[in-house]
Amino acid sequence: MLGGSTSFRLAALYTAGFSIAVAVLGLIAMLSTRGALIQEFDSRLRADQVPVIDGWNQSGLRGLLREMGEASAGPGALMYGVQAENGAPIQGPLANLRAPNGVSTVLGTIDGKPESLRVLTVDLGGRYRLLSGDKAGPIEALSRKVLGGFGLAFAGLLVIGIVAGFALSRAVQKRLDAISDAAEAIIDGDLGRRIPVRRGDDDLSRLAATINRMLDRIGGLMDSLRQVTSDVAHDLRTPLNRLRQRLERSARQAEDPAHRAEIEGALRDVDAILVTFAALLRISEVEAGARRAAFRPIDLQALVRTVAEDFAPAAEDTDHRLEFQPGPPAWIEGDAELLTQMTVNLVENALRHTPKGCTVRLSTSVEPGAASLVVVDNGPGVTEAERGRLFDRFYRLERSRSTPGSGLGLAMVQAVARLHRGEARLSDGMPGLKAKVVFPVTS
Repeated sequence: MLGGSTSFRLAALYTAGFSIAVAVLGLIAMLSTRGALIQEFDSRLRADQVPVIDGWNQSGLRGLLREMGEASAGPGALMYGVQAENGAPIQGPLANLRAPNGVSTVLGTIDGKPESLRVLTVDLGGRYRLLSGDKAGPIEALSRKVLGGFGLAFAGLLVIGIVAGFALSRAVQKRLDAISDAAEAIIDGDLGRRIPVRRGDDDLSRLAATINRMLDRIGGLMDSLRQVTSDVAHDLRTPLNRLRQRLERSARQAEDPAHRAEIEGALRDVDAILVTFAALLRISEVEAGARRAAFRPIDLQALVRTVAEDFAPAAEDTDHRLEFQPGPPAWIEGDAELLTQMTVNLVENALRHTPKGCTVRLSTSVEPGAASLVVVDNGPGVTEAERGRLFDRFYRLERSRSTPGSGLGLAMVQAVARLHRGEARLSDGMPGLKAKVVFPVTS
């Protein structure tokens, strides 16, 4: 999902960091603007108060009141007020204010309305106090306009950042999804799949090209390995067949029973080797993926039922019980011959490695988007550490060394499952061993 992707989280983190930086910058700009406005306002208060104070210095209270009246006349003039030493009002609209000496912002009443005022209060020789000031509303209004304008700009930047981040993360996620899809296809056995490389020299293009070169190298090594396996199997099968024919002739001509028994034992060993080579060739063929072109819809439930019916007599001959639990049709795309071989291998593995009297159960099930084949027995089971290696070629449990087999049956199961883009799993059957193969269902 896009919301949980690394690219989206990085884009969101970048947008959040950028937004915080812009918010801090805006706060600093607003505070600086407000401070500059207040400083300019205070300078005006001090400058306009100079002639009024000169009137006090020259003519006392009469000169003060005269200059104060002249200074307060006209549009845009400051307001003034004179108070006695004890704070009693003498004259002027600001005479009733209670303000400390120096510049301060106080709440007063002007024309019957409460107003925020910026006031400069000066002590006149300990006898009177002069107050001059004006409404602080314009400063606050301008601050609000600056804040509002910056808020709109911040919101626009935030929207642009979110949209750009979403678009960027979506574009990056598409490319990452292409890499992931190619990797999943390769895991499912499509070793020829490669990651699409776009024009350009960005990081993802270089990464895709590097991965493709790595896959080409791995594919070449695997092809070489498969070719070596096939060549060895083919090249040795012919001399082994000739050896088998010579042993058969020797067995027919041998007069000593003991000698004949030894030759027949050698024949059985040669047959086992030939079976192993045939299994290796079969696995190599399946892993090559050539059979996928012939896939067609198959009812897995019907196929498994047929295998169970065919193997029921053989199970009874070894004192085992083979049960099939019917279920709904489970349609998948696949190769009927390979799927039958896979099911046979699972059944033979269960019958061969469980004691007499055990039961082997086969069943199929349909889940959302998947169909499953399950083969479970009630035998002694396999430890978790050993279960992890049972799909390896030639791996056999210590207790199974004396039983017939080459250790390739479950490797074939895994190869067929991967060819069908499925997954083979082994788990505890409580008791026994449970083998489950999950396939994607047809649409």
